[in-house]
Amino acid sequence: MKRLRDRDYHALAQWRHALRRFLSASESITRSLGVSPTQYQLLLFVRGAGDGGPAIAELAERLQVRHQSAVGLVDRCEAAGLVRRRRDPANRRRVLISLTRRGSTLLARLASEHYRTIENLGVAFVPPSLARRPRPATARRPS
Repeated sequence: MKRLRDRDYHALAQWRHALRRFLSASESITRSLGVSPTQYQLLLFVRGAGDGGPAIAELAERLQVRHQSAVGLVDRCEAAGLVRRRRDPANRRRVLISLTRRGSTLLARLASEHYRTIENLGVAFVPPSLARRPRPATARRPS
């Protein structure tokens, strides 16, 4: 285990502060657009899963919640017209989740606002272990 110095603790404290600011801003962004932070995360994980959409078990793992909690969240998002369920054609026992047009439109707005927040936080939002890594040298072009 690495022995931490005062500057490491300072960097970690600064990063945790930036993370708290991000989470606070995220809650404000999501609530202002009529969804909870967890609903936004679900929409983001559905969109980020790629073709076909994730199964509920995958969403539960991504959200770090129990399966039944993920089911309830999907139920609420489905009732709001943000997602839809469909059977996996390859495995009829699996239910896949995909975004509706309304969900996609809302997610685009939410993600854009979140990116703006991250940009505003700047370098403070970079985890300390990544900030300390040396930057790769840029290749020079011959003159």
